[in-house]
Amino acid sequence: MIVTLIVVCEVAFWVLLAAGLALRYMARMPRSGAAVLLCEPLLEVVLLIVTAVDLRGGAEPDWKHGLAAVYIGFTATHGHYMVKWADGHFLHRFAGGPPPVKPPRYGMPRAVHEWKMTARAIGGAGIAAALLQLAIWYVGDAGQSESLLMWQQKMGLVAGISVIVALSYTIWPKREPRRGPEGEREKSGTAPHGPVGGRR
Repeated sequence: MIVTLIVVCEVAFWVLLAAGLALRYMARMPRSGAAVLLCEPLLEVVLLIVTAVDLRGGAEPDWKHGLAAVYIGFTATHGHYMVKWADGHFLHRFAGGPPPVKPPRYGMPRAVHEWKMTARAIGGAGIAAALLQLAIWYVGDAGQSESLLMWQQKMGLVAGISVIVALSYTIWPKREPRRGPEGEREKSGTAPHGPVGGRR
């Protein structure tokens, strides 16, 4: 049941997102659209309650309960980011807004972006680990909590890998390709853009 509910929550997230943005930009009903978007956090609340009830009912903690905690944690930290991303594309496509700003690709701006994403990953992992710890305390049986402890360890691994990725972009920043005299980016081993073999 828990896995099914996680899938339902994920589908409902995108359905509510599409409906809210459609109301805001296509139907010109910004208040109604905002109200629909505000329903998004309720999905995580429902999943949290159902998971707690399942454990309270005597269900043995396993990977499904751990997955629910991870889903709630990362949705809490990445949900707003996804809503903002989709909002920018809807605004551009249906309301004549400016093109969405793409994340930086090179240099220190890219490193800063990676650290922001790392902060979200660490936040999601931290929330998941906290929920898992609450579940462990609630169960009160170390033998039955082994799968929850494994999920906590995985959250530590996720946080560590995220930091390493951000550090790599900071220590070895990605350089923007050099541009030729006509403003085109130079590519090693490739010919300049233009007609091939003199044909047009």
